[in-house]
Amino acid sequence: MDKTNSKKLRARDLGIPFGGTPGKYNAITDVDGIQVGFSTIIKGDSIRTGVTAILPRRATASVNGQHCFANWFTLNGNGEMTGIHFLTEFGFLATPILITTTNSVGICYDSVSKWMLQQYEVSVDKIGDLGLPIVAETWDGYLNDYREFHIKEEHVFEALNNAKESSPFVEEGNVGGGTGMISFGYKAGTGTSSRIVPGLNYTVGVLLQANFGRKHQLIIAGVPVGQELLDIETNASSVPDKDVGSIVVIVATDAPLLPHQLKRLTKRVSLGIGKLGGIASDSSGDIFLAFSTANISNKTSTIKVAEFLSHEEMNPLFDATIQCVEEAIINSLIAAETIVGFGGVRADAISHDDVIKILKKYNRLNDGTQ
Repeated sequence: MDKTNSKKLRARDLGIPFGGTPGKYNAITDVDGIQVGFSTIIKGDSIRTGVTAILPRRATASVNGQHCFANWFTLNGNGEMTGIHFLTEFGFLATPILITTTNSVGICYDSVSKWMLQQYEVSVDKIGDLGLPIVAETWDGYLNDYREFHIKEEHVFEALNNAKESSPFVEEGNVGGGTGMISFGYKAGTGTSSRIVPGLNYTVGVLLQANFGRKHQLIIAGVPVGQELLDIETNASSVPDKDVGSIVVIVATDAPLLPHQLKRLTKRVSLGIGKLGGIASDSSGDIFLAFSTANISNKTSTIKVAEFLSHEEMNPLFDATIQCVEEAIINSLIAAETIVGFGGVRADAISHDDVIKILKKYNRLNDGTQ
């Protein structure tokens, strides 16, 4: 079975059909060198939050000379991602990426800066090589008492250190920054997926934090699953039927792409969200970042050399990105578990049985019988 661990089911385990060929782990870590770690904070009846950390290159690599070309795009800007002005100006990424809850961007920014200075020997005249940290957020205020600022430096360090020691398996659902997140009226959170790019021998991987959408909007495999679920569900949800969240998407590839080409890749994230019924609502922060792990070589002390794909070769990468985003969002829903949080709000996990039943009704289930 295609799972990130031995316990949680994923979308393909239910027979949900997707295009393209996933990598070995069907995760962002199929792009060689990427590591992912989490700090998950669940305490009492009101703390449901955490931090997700992505190391773009192996933690054992020296930070100097290990920059990744990168770029970003926002579909709707009601959210935050730090470091993007530096990214726009210079076109490279040299720091970990953190995803967390809205009110903890500051502590994550400070803490990852401190962690980097402790990890890497960087002289004062080279401090600019670290760039500015990337910290993104979505709001978990329905399930987490965000007014109490639960995330501390120790949690950021935990996520980063866990990434350093991580295997290629990536947890999904109620984990890390995704712990308190809700999508399409159901418990969601962290999701990941990957694709082998046909004909190019490259990989595209996605990790995202899903916290957007209303139930009636949800589309899976072209089927109006959300509306069908509304028709059969008898228990009223305590989650308000409002699209007040956001989605942060990180796209990684080992394809040699320049910053302006990575900008083009980030724009295709929007199409993956749209396939599921997302509309980039007014209150949503839909912010995406893409980076390439392809090596940049030093020709001389002042001249660097980089290979890059021609624009005509980009279409398979666009397709792979859209497919990864679609599957990663559904993985976040399928892996998530029902949770009760702040104020007694209950976010139910989506019913696997009901999803299977609905897809069978429309002849869209990949169970070997259709």
